[in-house]
Amino acid sequence: MGSSPIDPAKNKEGLTIRLTPFLFLLTNRLSSELEKDNVKYEGDIIRPPSEANSLLLQVTVGCSHNKCIFCPAYKKKKFRIKSYDEILEDILEASRWRTAEKVFLCDGDALIIPQKRLVQILHSIRNHVKGVKRVGTYANAKSILRKTIDELVELRELGLGIVYLGIETGNDELLRKIRKGVTAAQMIEAGRRVKDAGIPLSVTVILGLGVSEQNTEHANDTARILTDIDPEYASALTLMLMPGTPLYSEYESGNFTPPDKFNLLRELSSIIEKSDFSGCYFTSNHASNYLPIKARLPSEKDKTVAMIYNTIKKNDVKSLRPEYMRGF
Repeated sequence: MGSSPIDPAKNKEGLTIRLTPFLFLLTNRLSSELEKDNVKYEGDIIRPPSEANSLLLQVTVGCSHNKCIFCPAYKKKKFRIKSYDEILEDILEASRWRTAEKVFLCDGDALIIPQKRLVQILHSIRNHVKGVKRVGTYANAKSILRKTIDELVELRELGLGIVYLGIETGNDELLRKIRKGVTAAQMIEAGRRVKDAGIPLSVTVILGLGVSEQNTEHANDTARILTDIDPEYASALTLMLMPGTPLYSEYESGNFTPPDKFNLLRELSSIIEKSDFSGCYFTSNHASNYLPIKARLPSEKDKTVAMIYNTIKKNDVKSLRPEYMRGF
């Protein structure tokens, strides 16, 4: 993945924190995997776990926002949109040797690309890469809201088959604190716009963003925003404090104390219990999470909430992922 090995660090209590190039959401591909794609990449390449077998096509470098206080993923990259010639060269190179059912557009926010060029890129993927059934991309609310529904429909018709959106929280105070750059209302509008265009939406929220007095508000407001957006896929991830980020500096100075593992589970159960989905595959099975969960909601809501409450009631530490296994 082009970066040096990540070493464990000690927190203030002497516990080992397992570090990862991205704190909770995504897994980097090994350099050997990237080399198989036979295309050019700048810096570490990050993708959702569900895009593990996708052809990774880097159309932007870095993140167009890149201000979130918890995220170190693109801090060393200066954002730019690659030229069409660069992108086409990679598409043609990949097409010479492989087919791909899925293509994922890297880096952090391909929807920021102007519509005309993005249409051109999708046309080129369709024309040159054999077997493609779906193109996926990260997006943030700002870039989504720059697109009209008609423009998103055009992208869907050209193969855009899933959008990954980091909501993080539905609480406006926390959204401001983490410098997400949008309000909950804007996040809802962006998520609904993707769905109204007929594009499947996968969203993520983060457990542990609030200090203790904000936990309830964070959970309630996050359940509310998930209900209002009603995505096809949702994941709850657990905050991993990463050295070099502003939030880690707050933690070191004593200005931020994340919830303990059982309060994190209370957040998770509250979010699931109070969300009202029409049909969502909900997970909290990433390595950052203490208690892996996969559930079809709403049909498996009661069973899932009861399982979480039972773990909390029993104070069942043995059923939780140990610290040394978290993060990767």
